[in-house]
Parts: sequence; structure tokens; C-alpha cells
Amino acid sequence: MEQTRRCFRQPHEVISAVLEDELLRKVAKPTRYTGGELNQCKKDWLRVDVTMAFAFPDVYEVAMSHLGMRILYHLVNEQPDLLMERVFAPWMDMEDMLRKREIPLFSLESHRPMAEFDVVGFTLQHEMSFTNVLNMLDLGKIALRSSDRKPDAPLIIAGGPCAANPEPLADFLDLVVLGDGEEVLPLLLRKIAAYKKETGWRNGGEGAGREELLHRLARIPGVYVPAFYQPHYGAAGELKGITPRYGDLPLRVRKQVVGDLEQAYFPTKPLVPFMEVVHDRVMLEVLRGCSRACRFCQAGTIYRPVRERSMATLKKQAVTTIQNTGYDEISLTSLNTADYSGVEPLIQELTTEHAAQKVGISLPSLRVDAFSVDLAKAVQKVRKRGLTFAPEAGTQRLRDVINKGVTEEDLWNVVDSVFSNGWSALKLYFIIGLPTETTADLDGIVSLAEQVVYRGTSLLRKIGVKKPVRVTVSVSAFIPKPQTPFQWEPQVSLTELENKQAYLRSRIRDRRITLNWHDAKVSFLEAELARGDRRLGQVIFLAWQKGCKFDGWSEHFNYERWLAALVEAGLEPGQYAYRVYPYDAILPWEHLDFGINRRYLVAEHQRALAGVRTADCRRDKCQGCGVCSSLEVSVDLRGDHNGKNPHRLL
Repeated sequence: MEQTRRCFRQPHEVISAVLEDELLRKVAKPTRYTGGELNQCKKDWLRVDVTMAFAFPDVYEVAMSHLGMRILYHLVNEQPDLLMERVFAPWMDMEDMLRKREIPLFSLESHRPMAEFDVVGFTLQHEMSFTNVLNMLDLGKIALRSSDRKPDAPLIIAGGPCAANPEPLADFLDLVVLGDGEEVLPLLLRKIAAYKKETGWRNGGEGAGREELLHRLARIPGVYVPAFYQPHYGAAGELKGITPRYGDLPLRVRKQVVGDLEQAYFPTKPLVPFMEVVHDRVMLEVLRGCSRACRFCQAGTIYRPVRERSMATLKKQAVTTIQNTGYDEISLTSLNTADYSGVEPLIQELTTEHAAQKVGISLPSLRVDAFSVDLAKAVQKVRKRGLTFAPEAGTQRLRDVINKGVTEEDLWNVVDSVFSNGWSALKLYFIIGLPTETTADLDGIVSLAEQVVYRGTSLLRKIGVKKPVRVTVSVSAFIPKPQTPFQWEPQVSLTELENKQAYLRSRIRDRRITLNWHDAKVSFLEAELARGDRRLGQVIFLAWQKGCKFDGWSEHFNYERWLAALVEAGLEPGQYAYRVYPYDAILPWEHLDFGINRRYLVAEHQRALAGVRTADCRRDKCQGCGVCSSLEVSVDLRGDHNGKNPHRLL
């Protein structure tokens, strides 16, 4: 009788039993796979109209640190008719056992196989996660290519920063969401729910095809269906154009944006993981977007314009979230939190209000030209840490090229303030391989680090501190990103990048300075994937077949396999990373509209080559990027006004 009952158990019941009886005892960090955390949402599948798995192509502790996941997870689950569960990439030990036992990849909440969900939504945070997307689909027993999926297969969707150019993954995705997910996702899911009721899709309904469903969804603003857009190539292999297959689809798909962040949804009862994760704290999103206009920064363009939450709202969110989670630290998150128009009074009030609970405040990093000792002291009142700054370039000339907006005076004012007030450790971030960079700019990095050490030591001795100065210099390679003024620029060759790293290693000899650098081979592949078109889909597939996964983890990255995949797919390594795009070239991401005017990007590129800076539109006149007019939204600064009479720049 017991055997008979087991034969009729549902797949998720079988998975739960195998997990509990066998798998969890054999893997490292088993809490990656159990679910059941504080504030988890577990809903009855029979009482909802549509189900979605939020798929993060990395391990639990990385995925659970993602604020976007927290927002969308609770936003969807607060709707009675919608359901969202989580599925993350399993680590090697768990994957081996899933494959040996032929158990499909499953969600954390109900242990349902991925293929049972109506929608599987991947967030694309960086290019080196692309093979993990394919690996998770394969583990979930879902056909990798959208053209191979059966009519009743789940929809595979994606969003996130890499949606700025999702073309390398176009063959594997049914649709892509451009812009702020809070705007598009609930509407998308309800359209799917309506289609299910109308046609019986996913329930054996006759004539319930994917083509018609995707066609309906493609008419939602901000939704891009790659299969409905046809690329055209010339005789030499150059991209000649991208056109929609249906006349009722837009020539360019425009991103959607939350116009009023003050009224936007934000979870104050978020998930609290059982195990330590990368960002294990309350995360308050103080603003979205950035107006600094650094020319290398993709996030600074695709998330425009700047929209702030009021101090009153942030204080309420902090109180409620701490009550609902028990966290003892608040991180004020954004692209540049120090630019929040009321950052110092906000930190002072949060620190004062939560002092009795010993709740600390943290900022991701500080801009040199937005630093104040009072701000740093307020942030570190509970927990003392080293300070992090990002000059990005070693000379003023190159900082002007990239429009960093940081001067030598700013730098030395910060150094004097930091060390005069007792700090002894600094981290400095730089980018190498930037357009127009020379050896003098690399020497500038070395000189700057050495001067910080000497100046800091002198200042510490003056106040009686004998602790040695420690300066960490981290260098990453420039990656030309879509939708930025540098999208036409090539990446310098891999050999040149490695030579630049070697040059810095040879020049930095002071033991008080630690030099860190990223693997140049990873940066090369990031550039290749960031600037590529659909022909890279075969490369990603071949790389995955050869065993590539967790490519963002240094211990698992295998450059030779990627190189072999490029060659096997018939592509020249560097074909995309090293290409100089002329202004009249059709770019692979040309049909995706993030609101930035092309003329503005061209003008900014030309101003960069001339070493001319562009002002911040929050403090100066509008620079004509086109976002506010094209997206019908405006810069919204609320931090100085406590939510009353917000200042809007039109």
C-alpha cells in the first residue's frame, strides 16, 4: 500500500522527499536549497492564475543579495492571483547529484520543477552568467532554444542590466523586459493569465500556441520578443538592419520606467536568509538613476533619470524593515548614494533613531567630490571600516575624458580629511584601457597611490597615530558597453591589457600598497558578449557544452574552452570586442530604446576625445540626453524636502 501511494506522488513531493532523505546531507551549504526562510511567501498553486519562477543564474548567497529580486518577489506575491517562487543555480555538488538522480532543478518554496511554472524569469546581471542560464534550463529539463520549445512549455523571459543588449542570448529567450520591472511584470503576468483562461494554454487547450501569446505580449510597452525581430546581414557579415516581423510591432522597443519612486512598491518585510549572504542587511533604495554622466558607465545611462525617495518615506521603511527582519545594519543603496540630496541629514536621523538598537549604516562607496568627514563618521559610528573611493583614472586629463568630474583638489582634500581624522586604510578603484589612455596615465595611478601613502603617514603621525597606512589599489579593464558614449570604442587587445597590468605590478613596490586586478581574459569575453549580436548564441551554447559555467568565479573560469567555442562557431576572437563601430553602423542593440538620444551619445563621445567635460544636469542646465522627454519623466529630487513640495527639474 505504501509503495502504491509513492507511485502517485507529485514530482514536487518526490523532490522534497529525496532532498530531505538524501541530498541535503551530501552537499555543502544545504540551506542553499531548503527554502523556508523568515518572510518567505508560499502560496497555494490551485488558488492562483499564473506562476513564475524568479531565476538567478548564480548561487543562493549571491542571489539573495539582489535587491531587485526582493522587490519583484514580494510585489508579485502580494497580488492574490499571482505567484512567484525562487530558483537559483545549484553548486557543483548539488548539480552532480541532480543529474545522476535525474531530478529536475526546482524552486525553493514548493520544490516544483522549473518546467511546471508558466514563466521562468532570469535576471541578467553580467555577461559571464550567460552559460549558467543555459545550464539552469537544461537542469530544469526545458529546451534551450525558444524555437525548440513545445507550445505548452513555460515562457523564458529575462531582464536586468544585460537587457541593454540581450542579442547573444536571443535564441534562448522568449521575451525580454526592458526597464523597471515593477512597471511591466505585473501587467505581463496578467496578460498571460488571461490567455490561459481564454485558450487553456498549459492545460491542454486546443489551439493555445506560443506564437499568438508572444504576439500579444510583444504589444506591451517595454516587452521585446527576439524571435519577432529579424536581423539582416551584408555580404561581409556586417549587420545591415533589424526589422520586426509583424507590422503592429514597434521598430524600436522602448524601456519602461517608474516615474515616481516615492510611490513605487518597496518591500518592508523582505526575505531573511538562513545562511550568511553577500549583502546580509536591510537595503534601502534611496534613489534610482544617476546624472553624473560618466561616459564608460552603462548603469548611468540605462537607469536615467534620477528619482529620489523622501527622507520621511525612507525613515518609515527603515523602522518597519528592521522590525520585520531583526537586521542590525542598513545599507543605503543606489548607483551613487552620496548624491542623494539629503544624504547627511538622512544618515544622522537614521543613526540617532536606531542608536539604542546598535543598528549601523553603510554606503556602497563614496565619491571623492561628494565626501565629507561628518558623513563618513556618521556612517561608521557603529562599525568602523576602511573607506573606498573611485578616482577611475590616474590623471586629470583622463578623468576629464571619461567625465568623472573629480579634480586633483578633490582628491587631496579627501586624503587630508580622512587621515587627519584617524583612518589608516583606503581603497582606490581605477579602470585601465580607457580610450586615449597612455603610459603617463598608468604612471598617474602609481604616483597617486604613493602620494596617498606618504601624505597619509605624515598626517597620522601629526595626530599621534603610529598605525601604518594601508592603500589598496584595484584595477579593472575598460569594457565598452552598449547605450553609452563609448559604445563605438574598441577594447584594447588582451595582450595590451595584460601588459598594462604587468606594468603596474612592476611599478608598485611599496609594501604599504596592495594591487588587485581582474583577469584580463574575463574582461575580454565580457566585451565580446556585451558588444555582440545573435551569432554569439552558438558560441555560448558550445562553451556550455564544453563545460563552461560559473564563469564569473575565477576557480571555474576556463578561457581555452571559450576560445575553442569562438573558433568552432566560425567567429574571429575579438571580432566584437576589438571592433571600432563607425557612427553610421547599425549596432546590434539599435532596436532597443533606453531613452538616450543617439545624437547625445555621439556628441558625448566627441567631447570625450576632446577632453571636454559635461555638467551634471541636476546642478546645471539640461544636457539634452533625451530621457526625460522621450520617456515622459523628469528628475525628481526629494531628499531635501522630507517628501513635501519636491523639487522637479523639467
